[in-house]
Amino acid sequence: MSEAQTPPPVEYHESGDRVARARERVGDDVREALAAKGVSSPAAFVFFRAFKAERELELWAGDSPGGLTLIKTYPVAAASGGPGPKRREGDRQVPEGIYHIDRFNPQSSFHLSLGLNYPNESDRVRSDRDRPGSDIFIHGRAVSIGCLAMTDPVIEFIYVLADGARAAGQRQIPVHIFPARPGTPAWDDLMERHPEHRAFWREIEPAYELFETTRTLPTVAVGPDGRYIIGSRR
Repeated sequence: MSEAQTPPPVEYHESGDRVARARERVGDDVREALAAKGVSSPAAFVFFRAFKAERELELWAGDSPGGLTLIKTYPVAAASGGPGPKRREGDRQVPEGIYHIDRFNPQSSFHLSLGLNYPNESDRVRSDRDRPGSDIFIHGRAVSIGCLAMTDPVIEFIYVLADGARAAGQRQIPVHIFPARPGTPAWDDLMERHPEHRAFWREIEPAYELFETTRTLPTVAVGPDGRYIIGSRR
């Protein structure tokens, strides 16, 4: 099944008290951040992009999937593991690749959290068949094993932004995770030091390059061998 065929995100719990309080605290901040970049509120389309070496999470938004604008860049407060994709339960790795949000958890043990669809179609082919791991989130607090911990104030902004896009009709919120920002010394260093991951990193690099050129998300498919097939959207 392709990424585009997956169902929309689901809410873990019906209680929205924590989300309502988050909206009270950061709702104006979200609206002002969008307005400053000329984007309507709630944003019709949002996209998240993370770089593990730089420990950064970018929030992009727009009134349509094309021509997205960078709204915020936040530091990742905590993330375990090292360079390379997640391939099995217990490896402590933050995944790398092309994902989307498939769960909204307003009663997370880490304040608020957004779940990634790990293992995705590619991971199910390439990771441990019996124990690939699961439950990878972008969440609050400042401690994490295999997830992206953003602190409570930051996850409130992220959650409210994403929840607004979902309410506006966005069925999937894409999340691209890279070992480092391609084309930088950090990327070149990882390519030099980790030959075991070079082929995979070159495979996902076009997702970064195409978005940098067009500010529009590329098309993504997965081959029978689990390889990402990334192309420009026409």
